[in-house]
Amino acid sequence: MPTQHRPRSIRITLSAAVVAGASALSGVVAVTPAHAAVYSTCTLSTCAAARTARANWSAKGFPTTAGWYSWPDGKYNYTGGRHYNREGQLPTNATYYEYDVYSRAQGAARDAYRIVVNRSTGATWFTPNHYTDFYKL
Repeated sequence: MPTQHRPRSIRITLSAAVVAGASALSGVVAVTPAHAAVYSTCTLSTCAAARTARANWSAKGFPTTAGWYSWPDGKYNYTGGRHYNREGQLPTNATYYEYDVYSRAQGAARDAYRIVVNRSTGATWFTPNHYTDFYKL
């Protein structure tokens, strides 16, 4: 029986997937998606929740240690600690920390909603899709 070959485009796609997987395992930073963006304002309906989360994290002094923190609604919220801006989407030469927007039971799975804060300047960005897009608050 003759051997069937995949079209070249599929081989390239599969090779790219293998390289991306290997890069992720080795700590190499992936390429930023072409659709990623940074916006100067935030007009999404979820921006209000991000602003409330910012006020609550600010009241806690924007902790820099990753972990669970009690929240005003009796639940908990999580900070993952330092955000390294590996994709280079935010202004460079700054130190950022990331904080979850929505509270939940301690230990529950995290969602994609985060705020990222430059603690030196107080500049804050909201990302509703886990670091793909950033909206300045």
